[in-house]
Amino acid sequence: MRNIATVLLVAAALAACATPEPAPAPPAGPGRMVLQPLGYDQLAGWSADESARVLPALLKSCNRVTKLPTDRSIGFEGVGGTAADWYPPCAAAARVAEGDHKAVRVLFETWFTPWQVTGDGKTDGLFTGYFEPEIRGSRQRQGAYAQPIHGKPGDLVTADLGRFRSDWAGEQLVGRVENGRLVPYPTRAEIERGALDGKAPVVAWTDDAVDLAIMQIQGSGRVRLDDGTVIRLGVAGSNGHKFIGIGKVMKDEGKLGADTSMPAIRAWLKANPQEGRALLGRNPRYIFYGLNSGTDGPLGTEGVALTPERSLAVDPRFVPLGAPVWLDSVDPAGKPLRRLMMAQDTGAAIKGPVRGDVFWGAGEAAFQIAGKMKSPGRLVVFLPKARSPRLAER
Repeated sequence: MRNIATVLLVAAALAACATPEPAPAPPAGPGRMVLQPLGYDQLAGWSADESARVLPALLKSCNRVTKLPTDRSIGFEGVGGTAADWYPPCAAAARVAEGDHKAVRVLFETWFTPWQVTGDGKTDGLFTGYFEPEIRGSRQRQGAYAQPIHGKPGDLVTADLGRFRSDWAGEQLVGRVENGRLVPYPTRAEIERGALDGKAPVVAWTDDAVDLAIMQIQGSGRVRLDDGTVIRLGVAGSNGHKFIGIGKVMKDEGKLGADTSMPAIRAWLKANPQEGRALLGRNPRYIFYGLNSGTDGPLGTEGVALTPERSLAVDPRFVPLGAPVWLDSVDPAGKPLRRLMMAQDTGAAIKGPVRGDVFWGAGEAAFQIAGKMKSPGRLVVFLPKARSPRLAER
């Protein structure tokens, strides 16, 4: 993980070339990424994609990166060069007409080099889906609305370990201080038994623990209140515990049949509320929320609103947030899923170089697609042709 390739042995020499020649990638070790330059003719489906659909997402990321200092490193260990390297392609993107697919392809072919992402010597990886849930809620605890949606507690402490040792860069601990010592924060099961009652803000109350748990797995979400209004919630933090996928637990214990999709998991949990509540508690991770107002979509980790079917959650230790990517996979129906996307979010289960989570949008229709996606695929990251790879400042 610490020697991610960002290992651009070939990149350092070829980054300034408009059409770099493919070169043998260095052997990849555990937790390492190697980037191999490609030609656009090597991207299956490149000319068939409705490329202009990525433009809104691209411009959101450009609006963020062009406000950074020119020497700010992009990506872990500066894999994406510096912010200044992105200014010219972002300026060119702003001049592309909406809906002009050919112009978007010309933009990329002019300003960006595609790099095949390889992890541990493999180009194939796993791609799943996520969505923005909408659950029922109330501003007050009343009737069936008895399940709190907690905001970030005031005593939650996050320690950036990279500030203590350079080889811990990117790692963090979450907990709270008791008697002068940092101790783990309560688990999901402990929180649901009342560990935070009166100790953490409540942004709303919901009537369905299963829907809330699914929203916490997805990240952001919307709450349709009993007065008819809708509020959008964004992730404000977590209790720092490791995420454990409840679907795997249920599968291992024989509670699911051949269908192990999220819709099937939700149906089982709701049909078995008592046992389901206990199963949900076996995932110790708990998400805290804050209000997101004035956004046209849920906010990703990059800090920009996500774009349905064009935003991808990645592992930022490898793929820089804000970088365009090319996904070559299949959708849940088995149809080719080859398109330009933007790396704009992260996820607790999204670990490794060739790993991604497609944001499908909001509501039940998006849930049915996202919850069934578990597809093999490949990932290509686009980086500016005029790029200055360097180690990120620690």
